[in-house]
Amino acid sequence: MKELRNLLRRIMNSRRRAARTRRASPRLRRLAPAAWLAAPLLAGLLLPLLVVPLRGGQPAPPAVPQATASPAPPGTAAEEPPQPKVSVYLSHSGQIETLPLEDYVSGVVAAEMPADFELEALKAQAVAARTFIVRRLLAGDRSGVPVPGADVTDTVSHQAYISKATLERDWKRGGKRAGLDKLRRAVLETRGVIMTYRGQPITASFFASSGGYTENSEDYWNASVPYLRSVASPWDKEITPNLAVTYTFTTSELMKKLGLAAIALPVSRDLAASSLMKPVSSSSGLPAEVLSLTAGHRVKKISIGGTVFTGREVREKLGLRSSQFTWKRQGGKVLITTYGNGHGVGMSQWGANGMAKEGRTATQILKHYYSGISFNQVSTLLKK
Repeated sequence: MKELRNLLRRIMNSRRRAARTRRASPRLRRLAPAAWLAAPLLAGLLLPLLVVPLRGGQPAPPAVPQATASPAPPGTAAEEPPQPKVSVYLSHSGQIETLPLEDYVSGVVAAEMPADFELEALKAQAVAARTFIVRRLLAGDRSGVPVPGADVTDTVSHQAYISKATLERDWKRGGKRAGLDKLRRAVLETRGVIMTYRGQPITASFFASSGGYTENSEDYWNASVPYLRSVASPWDKEITPNLAVTYTFTTSELMKKLGLAAIALPVSRDLAASSLMKPVSSSSGLPAEVLSLTAGHRVKKISIGGTVFTGREVREKLGLRSSQFTWKRQGGKVLITTYGNGHGVGMSQWGANGMAKEGRTATQILKHYYSGISFNQVSTLLKK
């Protein structure tokens, strides 16, 4: 009898378990699709961790300077080869600062272009600055350096440069951290990229702003360079502050600066500004006549008091911002109005910012201002 009761109890327990299983089965079937959908999501999260390659060396050089993935942190297996070192003569202290190439480029961009410029303009400036110094390093060019042991100065004779200590003190801790981060991003996103022509780094000249056109190199430096051609730069006129600046000279002051004997000038009437596209009228009373203009619409040759000067000579002797200028006589004074700022050869910095504001990339900016150039990595040139 006891055995029968145990048998009946086992049968009842078995039926209860079966009933619980049947009640649970619909819930299990509802959960199964959710788990199936979660599988690819988890795989998608895990996959990047599984397929990221370990770089054993320098990545292939990009064809153009554009934003790329951030490099691995220093000290990792994917770290890039050591950078060239740049030794900078600091003109105020007389000391020499030696630092890695990319840190030097950051100091140049900080000195040469406002941090509130568009990022793509800053990137174009970074590539130009890097190209300039790499060309000097490869050529062993130390011209213009006043002391041995330095590759370049921190002045506009080469490239303006802000030292690491100054960036740390005046920028990082001086309220300009956001600007410093922005320009360093521009340097990072173009890391190692330089401009080349026929496989060699170019002379990457640049200047502040034009009056609408850049110059052919031979019109300022007497040497024709195939990638330094005159191109239109209309953006400068739209956004450059103080595009036109007027200088006032007395007649005697003007002649003294030009190294000419004083010439008596009629003072009976004011004179209208001369057109850049036409020579100054000989009946205007001014002892000046524009003889020719450059392709960039600057003064190429001008006769003053019977002596012929180049536009560059007049600019430098009178301390003008540009060799694109007009003359005007008011009473006993001579008013000279300049347009733009700088020698005019290569990239216009304000023009670059104007292009960037229109959505142009650093690549497009550089290809506009430097004709027929290509892009390469510093590391590939150092291996040659």
